[in-house]
Amino acid sequence: MGSPAPSTPAPGKTDSAEARRLWEKDYADSVPVDRLVHNVSGIPIKPLYTERDWGAYGTDNPLGYPGQPDFTRGIYASMHRGRTWTQRQLIGLGTPKEYNQRLLTIIEQGATAVSLIPCNSVYRGYDMTSVDPQLLGTCGVVINNVDHMAESLGGVDIGEMSCSLNDPSPFTLLAFMLIAAERRGIDWRRISGTSNQSDYISHFVANHMFYRLSLTGARRMLIDHIAYCRERVPRWNPMSVVGQHMQQAGATPAEVIAFTLSTAIQNAEDCIARGMDPDEFLPRFTFFFDISLSFFEEIAKFRAARRIWSRIARERLGARDPKSWRFKFHGQTSGVDLTRQQPLNNIARVTVQAMAGIFGGLQSLHTDSYDEALACPSEFGARIAVSTQNILREEAHLTDVIDPLGGSFYVETLTDQMEEQIVSIMDTIEAAGGMLKAVEEGMVQRMIGASAQRQQRRIDSGEQRIVGVNAYQVEEDPATRPYIDRPDPKVMREHIERFDAWRNARSRAEVGKALDALSRAAGSEKENLFGAVVDAARAGLTNEEICSRLRRDLGFGTPLAIV
Repeated sequence: MGSPAPSTPAPGKTDSAEARRLWEKDYADSVPVDRLVHNVSGIPIKPLYTERDWGAYGTDNPLGYPGQPDFTRGIYASMHRGRTWTQRQLIGLGTPKEYNQRLLTIIEQGATAVSLIPCNSVYRGYDMTSVDPQLLGTCGVVINNVDHMAESLGGVDIGEMSCSLNDPSPFTLLAFMLIAAERRGIDWRRISGTSNQSDYISHFVANHMFYRLSLTGARRMLIDHIAYCRERVPRWNPMSVVGQHMQQAGATPAEVIAFTLSTAIQNAEDCIARGMDPDEFLPRFTFFFDISLSFFEEIAKFRAARRIWSRIARERLGARDPKSWRFKFHGQTSGVDLTRQQPLNNIARVTVQAMAGIFGGLQSLHTDSYDEALACPSEFGARIAVSTQNILREEAHLTDVIDPLGGSFYVETLTDQMEEQIVSIMDTIEAAGGMLKAVEEGMVQRMIGASAQRQQRRIDSGEQRIVGVNAYQVEEDPATRPYIDRPDPKVMREHIERFDAWRNARSRAEVGKALDALSRAAGSEKENLFGAVVDAARAGLTNEEICSRLRRDLGFGTPLAIV
């Protein structure tokens, strides 16, 4: 063999400065005109990262260990090697019977938890008889009373399997589930899961479909919900702080973490003001995020969020229990990134998103179906979504090593940069009077809107290329589009008729008494309002009856949209 070329340093012989100079020359020769690259959060991305970029490099143990503060490398010592993430597939379709069939199928295929999404009519606080039948069950299951919930969860041991309910204030779905469990003789202290849409602030900011009550009414209901579950359903997570809505509305990953943590501070301080000890409720605080295609940025945002929240819980909120310092989060692959064009490409998109969430250290995961950009996922699409997680765990062996990207000069530098930007945004929110005040005045909405516009301009100009949308486009035969599941009109009509007959058979006097009891609770600051919702469910009130009465007594939610 000949000697190395003069411009090539001999391995281990050239000092780092000389090696750097030679690389820079070779790079400049290869790329005469370099392009400026920024991630979604606006952080400039360099072509190469070394120990010079990561400020902590060279110090003793700069990262620490998994399960130890500040939890950069994960909140548990063993992470996914010892306890894999929960496969919490979000499904909802048609009638309770149809939902139950789909649920049992995906459990057989590997799902390890229940995640229930109701029909949009339920989200909006209405019963099926108040909605055009054609709209029912197209985006979720139609659940209006305890019987519907019992049928939806038939064959599932809700005392053993964790259940996530997409259930905004006043949390009628949890009330229905608790009474269904009561009828089956299941001790509420065994029930685990999450009120997955309990964060009212995110609804008013970015998902106006989900608000049901006025801002002040929803605020009171949330704190009562947290207090009630702490005492009566201690394994339930009543607080899910939602960043997903904000990211899907257009917020950058850094903004999402900042807004979400600011919201968590607001809710935690409200609980403390109610007289609760932080170590009594913070271990049951969870977070819910979108996972976009900005792969390394998503990983860095979760790593940064863990250590910021650890400091907040200790230093600001005064928590002493290490369990209170843990940043537990559920990740959902981003539906906003999925396209109607060339929908099979979405399988690859979801896989990349899922990997980012796994490497980011999530505790549970929902993978979108490839056809979700078109309609409610088909059974075929749902099976592929479940299999994606199984493949990443069993075949790609992503659980073998804890924090496999830890120590990467790029990832560590980006984590530090994300942390700096997140804290800066949080300081801006704090200076405005806190999250609630910033939302009421429209600051957060304007920031999200500006970010959304910037990203859309990048797509419109072609700077951000989307395969099948503004790049690599092909002519598609509409006949090749995925089959779209829609509820059978006959089946839905029968569901409506049964519900209507049940409702009309009730004692009007008893219904009136139950509604009056709900109103008395709403008018009394001494009574737990969510407890009254549970009692109303036990007495046979429907979703719309509960929501309508509380809207009357506490005020109707009005979107805090900024034009």
